[in-house]
Amino acid sequence: MLNSSTAHDAVTWLGVTYQTLLGAAETGGSLSIVESVSPPASGPPRHVHADACEAFVVLTGDVEFWLEGESFIRGPGQAVFVPRGKEHTFRVVSDVPSRHLVILTPGGFEEFFHEMAEGQFRIPEDMPEITRSAERHHLTFTGPPLGAEAEAVQ
Repeated sequence: MLNSSTAHDAVTWLGVTYQTLLGAAETGGSLSIVESVSPPASGPPRHVHADACEAFVVLTGDVEFWLEGESFIRGPGQAVFVPRGKEHTFRVVSDVPSRHLVILTPGGFEEFFHEMAEGQFRIPEDMPEITRSAERHHLTFTGPPLGAEAEAVQ
């Protein structure tokens, strides 16, 4: 049995705090679990994980998910499953932060969050650096974050 009690430092990138609860090193690469605290109106650009399935468990706040063209909202106690290779994104739509678990199989993607926090890369200014790291972690960006179209019009 692998040790699953290793402490991981929390990191913050673009106002989101990521705490790895269980890393790939502790699961033989099988999975990783990251607790994320995301502020209102935050969320990543649309993207695809080529090698990992992703599950979200919403603990606080309300989150709008977009999965392959379908939008839906999940709140505390609800979950979403994103199969590998499916385009998706999300955005916190409540006026309180969303605390949620991100579970990835296989594990390893948690290192992307650490790289981003270490470099404090900005979107869109630092997209070349972000894209290089994303490619190393089998992630492809495919479009803007939710709400970006409305913000561009204003």
